[in-house]
Amino acid sequence: MNIAAIDIGTNSIHMIIVKVQSRTHFDILMQEKSMVKLGVGVFSNKELSKEAMDLGVATVQRYVQLADQYGVDDIIVSATSATREAKNGREFLDRLIHEAGISPQLISGKEEAKLIFLAVREAIALKKEKILVIDIGGGSTEAVIGDQNQIFYGNSMKLGVLRLLDYIGDQTKIDDKAQEELKAHIKQAASSVLAKINQTGFDRVIGTSGTIRALAEACLVKADNPAPEIVNAETVQLKSLVKLRDRLLDASPKERGEIPGISSNRADAIHLGALLLVEILTQVNASALTISDASLRDGMIINHIEKHGLQIEEISQGKNLKEKSCLRLAIKYDTDLTEKKHVLGIALQLFDQLKHLHGADNYERELVSYASLIYDIGLFVAFQDYHKHSRYLINNSQLRGFTNDEVLLLGHLARYHRKKGPNKNHKKYRKLEKYQKKRLNLLAGILRVAIGLDKTKNQWVQNIYCQENENQLLIKVFGEENMDLEIWEAQRYSNTLGKYLKKEIVLMVG
Repeated sequence: MNIAAIDIGTNSIHMIIVKVQSRTHFDILMQEKSMVKLGVGVFSNKELSKEAMDLGVATVQRYVQLADQYGVDDIIVSATSATREAKNGREFLDRLIHEAGISPQLISGKEEAKLIFLAVREAIALKKEKILVIDIGGGSTEAVIGDQNQIFYGNSMKLGVLRLLDYIGDQTKIDDKAQEELKAHIKQAASSVLAKINQTGFDRVIGTSGTIRALAEACLVKADNPAPEIVNAETVQLKSLVKLRDRLLDASPKERGEIPGISSNRADAIHLGALLLVEILTQVNASALTISDASLRDGMIINHIEKHGLQIEEISQGKNLKEKSCLRLAIKYDTDLTEKKHVLGIALQLFDQLKHLHGADNYERELVSYASLIYDIGLFVAFQDYHKHSRYLINNSQLRGFTNDEVLLLGHLARYHRKKGPNKNHKKYRKLEKYQKKRLNLLAGILRVAIGLDKTKNQWVQNIYCQENENQLLIKVFGEENMDLEIWEAQRYSNTLGKYLKKEIVLMVG
């Protein structure tokens, strides 16, 4: 069985094609990389440029053609930070569906961290030690701690070479004052994750990604070592990285591209990667870094084999038959349950705080919680119109414990969790009884806002607080990270709930 994995990153787009030999082993048939730099400008204007999208689509089309020549059975495609945070990210994914014929998945930073760790664990011989894996990308930096058997902590930081490039603007060199400002920005953006890392503890640091491997290779060359094609398991000292950082910061882009080990297509931002890496290592008191050639795409392959090589086990969690049925359905269609449970929590906060306005009871409360677990299972079929695919799957999955009326409502909640809300122009909506329409309008309104508040799929919104006056409902959002995209998305989908409550809804940071 041949499998291809395409990783649509912020800086580059990679593909790996493997031949699966067993449930624990695969051979790499080929690898491809294109420095598309999809995320240039994304973190300042929140949009992918047309040029970047065109190049990205063309690159993926070429990869799909190459995968077909290798006779692959499955093509797994994941998009990360730039696509996740761009307002027109969905437009880019739609183009990939129509023009490249693939179904991409938009993965969260936490999921990205987990997949990277799975890959590193297979590439580095671990002793009885706890490792910290760091991956510096274009838009985000993933950090995860684990050992041979389990993951103890993993998270994503809004720090990457292209994001930092957007932050400082177009500067060929960075003076001492700007460097200090940049270090302060990194410390602030990484503070909560680094504090958790130091609290959890680790025995060794392993670095992966193109940026870290390029820096490591430059250090190895400087140490008079031949530049290896694969730098897996090599160790680089922090003091060597500090010297390289200072050299890169003092060089022009042209000079940076001429340093052995640093390619010219990384010259625009590699100095920022060096500064970021040194700052992270310093903050976690690490004196050395082991390099791994493992990557997100390797983790995608490993995860795919693990998921499809094992039968789905009986769900032991779930407080009743209905919840267990929804959990089984979610797992069957590869839903991220951590993400769904977070959306569920926000939806219940909204339901409970607005109870005096909507007057619904515990029956409706439970229905919105069940819907929160399965609203996007249609992604298993295809990204395009996945809300409609979700309704079809729910209606035809024989959910145990639910009445036909309840299954019908759950299907409609999945249908109306995105795009346009419930509309009398829709034939299937018109067929509903009056009480069904009322229940659907309320619960869909709550679900749409809750899902919007997890726009980046990073679970950054922790709590909400609702305040009302005669004509307006103010929803204050609380969390530790920048939640502008979450608030933007939830505001965009608040019209259904606002119409039901007959109030203008305004979302803002608390």
